[in-house]
Formats: sequence, structure tokens, C-alpha cells
Amino acid sequence: MKEEFLQFIWAHRLWHGASLRLTDGRPVEILDTGLHNTAQGPDFFNAKIRLDGNTLAGNVEIHLRASDWHRHGHHTDRAYDSVILHVVNVHDRQVHRTTGTEIPTLQLEVNPRMADIYAHITRNSASELPCAAFLRTMPEIYLTDWITALAHERLYSKSDRAVALYHACDKDWGAAAFIILARALGFSTNSAPMEQAALSVPFPFLRRHSDDIPMLEAFIFGQAGLTHPQPPEGTPEAQYFARLRQNYTFLAAKYHLKAPRNLNWKFSGSRPQSSPWRRLALLAHMTAGDFPLAACFSRIKTLDEARALFQIPLTGFWATHFTPVRPTDGPISVLGDTAVDSLVINVIIPLLHAYGLETADDHAAALSVDLLQQLPPEDNSLTRVFTTEGVESLDAFTSQALIHLRRNYCQTRKCLYCRIGHRYLATPRR
Repeated sequence: MKEEFLQFIWAHRLWHGASLRLTDGRPVEILDTGLHNTAQGPDFFNAKIRLDGNTLAGNVEIHLRASDWHRHGHHTDRAYDSVILHVVNVHDRQVHRTTGTEIPTLQLEVNPRMADIYAHITRNSASELPCAAFLRTMPEIYLTDWITALAHERLYSKSDRAVALYHACDKDWGAAAFIILARALGFSTNSAPMEQAALSVPFPFLRRHSDDIPMLEAFIFGQAGLTHPQPPEGTPEAQYFARLRQNYTFLAAKYHLKAPRNLNWKFSGSRPQSSPWRRLALLAHMTAGDFPLAACFSRIKTLDEARALFQIPLTGFWATHFTPVRPTDGPISVLGDTAVDSLVINVIIPLLHAYGLETADDHAAALSVDLLQQLPPEDNSLTRVFTTEGVESLDAFTSQALIHLRRNYCQTRKCLYCRIGHRYLATPRR
């Protein structure tokens, strides 16, 4: 058993038995379990109990073993003098405040069946879904409500990050959009190095060359540390990279650029069209011109308009190359429909929601949710776990919720904070 499980039992009044008695035999009535404190200090604030005919208000501390009070040093910490009740699973000693006064102790009895369920759902492999059997029987209204909450939780986590970038970039939505776009273009394989490279690019200087694709490529490839492939001498490939290095040398001297080290690009295990060079070239082309993504708040009203921002053809060298070595034998598609929708989900929608929050633009925030509900669901290993158990994704709003559920609750075993896990534990069983 973990202490957080005992806290969960206390917070939701799921202890075993109707009447409670202290370790000294006195009956105690719990009027209010208090507010859970996740910072330093007692575990629950402002609790109320009735003891010896008196109503006591104060804090509650919870431990697996009563002796943890001394092990954690609470007996010398005045912050714990406000504790009116010590709740434990094992009573192995009496505890006192720094003043020497004794603290009433309640040995909380846990339903053995509930303890077994908790052990089951937290000890299984992270690749499994230990609540699967219960999930199939859960009333749809509870599941739908939780999915809605999860989808908004994920959307807020993304938009909060976008707002933080906006402020870090001197309140420049274009610079924030550039960094978010770079990360999204890396997809799962190279998202981190793409983001790190973009963070190192001084965006106002980059925009000075917005009408010059070769210079944009030099700026971005140079900061990514990918200007030094060595194609066979005399080939068009060798000539391209020689010009790229020459342009970057000029830019680095003019703007005092310093490329980050050890970006850890991954070149193997991905399809040719997903190579870092292609993704960086796409970033350069999507940043060219007036960079429409930076003004997506006013330009987008429909899903088709959002998709159109990413349906940009590559020109020049990368129109015919996947890698620096040789051209392809046929035409190259830039981004497939699934990739475009992924960019709408991970770039446009967080930016719209962030802009809505920052400027109190309810329309922009509402549009971000509408777009999620219009987009087809994502199909990946995270969502398929739930599909196997009968939880279907009808749109990206649902699939985003399931991805968030899997990553932030299932894989981290935060079942106590999941409404499915909560209901699983709290549902009476014979």
C-alpha cells in the first residue's frame, strides 16, 4: 500500500465500517475531511471532526505507519502543531506535537477488496490496461464526461505552453508559432531537436529574409547543425550544400549566430520523406512570405482553411530530394492527409486556444474545440488500447482525450486521479 492510496480513501470517505474509533477507544465523527494539500505541510487542511462532544477544526496528517511521524521529523516541526487527527494504517506508536501534547490517532481500516483492486491496477505492466474489464461495464455517461474533461485538460496543457512561448518571445505570436511548428514537424521522431534548433533561431532576424528561400534554408539548416553533408564532388548536391554553407557563414557573422550542440538527430528508422532535412526544408518554406501561420487567428474560419496552411509545395533543391545524396526517381509528395491533420491538431488548435485565452477572444477558443470535433480520430498505439476495449474514437476530440488518458494516467499509474480508476475502486463488490 502507498500513502497516496490511504489519502485517497480518506478524501473520498471510502474507509471500511460506518463508525470510527480512535486508537484509545473513543468514538470520532468525521464532519469534513478537509482540502487535500499537495505542497509542504499537513496532508489535509481545514478538516472538522467531532470528538468528546466537541467540534474540532484543524489539519489532518496521514501516514502508513504512525512511526512515520517521527521518521519524517514532524515531532520537531511547528507546522504540524495544527494537526487535530493523525490517520494511519498501522498504529505502532503514539505521536505528539512540539508542545508535548498528544495527537489523537485514527487507525483507518481499508476494505480488503479495495486494497486488492488498487494493488492489481498499479502493479500491472504499463503496457496493459488493468481496468479493462471494468471499463467495458462502466456507464457511458461517466465515460463521456471524463473524456470531455480529458480533452479540455490536454488542450489547456498545450495552449498554456503556447502562451508561455508567446511571453518568452517578447509577445510575438509569429515567433511562438515558429517554435511550435518546428516541434510538430519533427513528429515523434525528431520533435525535440527540431524544437531546440528553432529556439536557437533569432526569429526577427529570420523574418528579414522571408522572401529568400535559400537564405531561410541556410538560417534553419545552419542552426540545426546540418550544413555539412559531403555529396560527391561536382554534383548538383555538392553545389547546393556549398552554397548553403556559404550563406550560413554570412548569416552567422552578421547576426552572431551560435548553433546548439548535440541535437541528437535521428536519421534511421523513419521514412525518407520524414528525414530531418526534408522537415527543416518544410519549416523554411512554411516560414517564407508573410508566414500565414502567425496570423492564423484571423485567417482561419474552417477546417479546410486550417489544412491549407500546411499544403505548401517545396521548391528548389528539396522538391526533388529526400536526402543530400541524390535526387528521387519520381515526384515527391510533401505531406499526406494524416500528417496535415496532425499539424492542425498540434499547431493550429493550440495557437487558436492560446490566443483566445490571452486576448479573451471566445470565438478563437471555441473554434479550436470545433476543429477538434471536425477532424477524424488519430489511430495509433495509444488509442488502439482503448479501441480494443470498446472505447471508439469518433473524432480527434476523443482521440486527444484518450492519448492524454493513456500518457498521463494509465502509463504513470495515476489510477487514483482517474475517474475510471476512482469509480472502479469505489464501486461496491461482493
